[in-house]
Formats: sequence, C-alpha cells, structure tokens
Amino acid sequence: MNRKSMVTIGLTTVWLAVLGGLAISAQDKYTVKVPGGLAFSDFKGYEDWQFVSMSQTDDRLKVILANTTMIAAYKVGIPGNGKPFPDGSKIAKVQWKPKKSTEAPFVVNVPDTLADLFFIEKDSKRFPDSGGWGYAQFDYDPKSDTYTPDKAGTPNCGHACHTVVKAKDYIFHPYQKR
Repeated sequence: MNRKSMVTIGLTTVWLAVLGGLAISAQDKYTVKVPGGLAFSDFKGYEDWQFVSMSQTDDRLKVILANTTMIAAYKVGIPGNGKPFPDGSKIAKVQWKPKKSTEAPFVVNVPDTLADLFFIEKDSKRFPDSGGWGYAQFDYDPKSDTYTPDKAGTPNCGHACHTVVKAKDYIFHPYQKR
C-alpha cells in the first residue's frame, strides 16, 4: 500500500469517526420522560396525527392533534354526548413562538421557533387522581435541538388547568368543523 492510500484511509477513518460522534451525540427525543409520568415515546408518530383544533395566546401558536382513538371518539360525539374519552386517547399540542409574516400582504402570525410539545394521554388506571388523564410538557431548545421535561413535570402537570372543563372530560378543544 502506498503512502497516498494510507493517508486517504486515515483521513476517511477520522471523518467517519467525527460523523459517528455527531450521530451519537444527537438526542433521541423518544428517550425523554417526565419523572414518574409520560414518556415522549408514548407519543411516537404524533407528527402524523389528525388536526383537531388550534389556538393562540400572546406568546404561542398552538396546533392540537389527536391519535386515531381520540378522533374516533370525537366522531361519535364525545364528549358532547356526556360520555368520556376511552383509555388510549391521546393529544399532542405543538406550540411555536409566533412571528409576523414578512411575505403575506396582510398582517398574520406564523410559527417561528418551536417552543414545546404538550402531551395528554387517557389512562384511567395509571392516572386515577386526574380524571384518568396524564400530562407532560417537553420544552424544546433550538440551539441544542433537544427536548427536556418541563420543570413542573409531574404526572398531574396540566390537570389543575383542565379542571375547568371537567364536564367535557377535561378537554378544552372540540373537534373543529371542516
């Protein structure tokens, strides 16, 4: 083997090691979990769930998505028919910091930086003290492209806020008309 081949192999080995190190250091978001509560992995595939509703606060644009179990429940009239959502119902609320569109010819807010993900899961056995619902918020850090459980991250995080809609099985957003 000549010197040029050995240098090429050496440089290739270093380059692959660097790339491998970067791949290893990237966070697998599905390994993050709220202590004693919901795991990010429980919501795998949420990116493809169906749209339920949206909302906007002063500092967030929010899209509410639901899994097929919850969508099926909405379609038979839950919670308006007085029945609760079945166990296995899940919601993902994707929350962005808003910004004014610089392209639209009118004033409109559009998503800017992802802020956090808020997940809700119905599991009556696991969360009996919160109407059967478990809550988790995972804050997103765009600089490191990582998620961390919100500091208030207990299994009942979010329940206090949702008690005002107890009559709707603790869910704020209806399935919006299309």
